[in-house]
Amino acid sequence: MSEKNVVLTENAPAPAHVFSQGIQKGGFFQVSGQGPMDPETNQYIGEGDVRVQTRRTLENIRAILLAGGSSVEDVLMFRVYLTKRADFAAMNEVYGEFIQENVPGGALPSRTTVFVDLPHEVMLVEIDALAITS
Repeated sequence: MSEKNVVLTENAPAPAHVFSQGIQKGGFFQVSGQGPMDPETNQYIGEGDVRVQTRRTLENIRAILLAGGSSVEDVLMFRVYLTKRADFAAMNEVYGEFIQENVPGGALPSRTTVFVDLPHEVMLVEIDALAITS
């Protein structure tokens, strides 16, 4: 049985609750849900702007993946949580740009998008990721 490996980086916001930024076990790498928090200031950014929030959230995930020896190319599945259905198109555009920049092999990860309430009122988006490790 393989051990769990906790992944932690200063290049993404510190976990505010009782969970890890990322956890690896048995070839899988689960990145906890990330939001639009700037890791340098620990402040939410882009209030009211889902584009800015989506980009920051994806950059936070990328930082955790890199800290664990993976990349966006290794992601099997993204789960996107949005607070407003009206933000879907803008989120999807930024997400598409990010994927194009970070998945040069062209094998697009799977994705699910759901509409929910999020823990902090300023958050318009939260995203988590499941990746494989080499």
